[in-house]
Amino acid sequence: MHIDGIGKVLFERSDKAKRLSISVRPLKGVRVAVPPHISFEKAEQLIYTKADWIKEHQARMQQQEQKVTAYDHNSAFRTRNHTLRLLTHARYDMRCVIQSGYIDVFYPAFKEVGDPDVQKFIRKSIEEVYRKEAKEYLPQRVAYFAEKFGFSYQNVFIKNAKSRWGSCSHTNNINLNLHLMRLPDALCDYVILHELAHTVEKNHGPRFWSLLDKVCGDAKGLDKKLKAYRISIF
Repeated sequence: MHIDGIGKVLFERSDKAKRLSISVRPLKGVRVAVPPHISFEKAEQLIYTKADWIKEHQARMQQQEQKVTAYDHNSAFRTRNHTLRLLTHARYDMRCVIQSGYIDVFYPAFKEVGDPDVQKFIRKSIEEVYRKEAKEYLPQRVAYFAEKFGFSYQNVFIKNAKSRWGSCSHTNNINLNLHLMRLPDALCDYVILHELAHTVEKNHGPRFWSLLDKVCGDAKGLDKKLKAYRISIF
């Protein structure tokens, strides 16, 4: 729905939501999660009462969106193992073919490569490649460091988390974000070692940082560098 002064707002029924909640996210815009027992009319009223808050967050969102990579036919983009190629075809849909070290993204010839829908599909295609590469690379990297430093863990799960690079469960399952594949090798390794250290120390107390320093060196310095990278914007 178009709301004056705010723009497009997605009102979405959510069985999991217990109350009305508004989110403003880069690339996704404004969304209202509407519980089953609340009407869309009441959800719309909430937008008007929270208009100032939404506009403030939209300004921040736009700043983040300006950091998003714009892909075109001159882009020399490459993941760890694949090179992006943008191709047009005489069809109305978009498709991605991942093979022989290439990410071939096909989009309609009548569209511009800068079209928001085309750019969104390119990012989605790249994300799928990151997922594929993460599943191939990260579990064996965890196994390597666990053996090298004597850590024990249960399983490795690859996820598309929005706010965490990784986590360690109380049963020592290691959860790693597929977007680790965008990081420099040293920071990717740091996240893995960070979560492996949590198999021994479950909090971020002095003993945790002392252990992490022993296995990776300058843990606080690496943690500071990691904060310069965002998970969902690329």
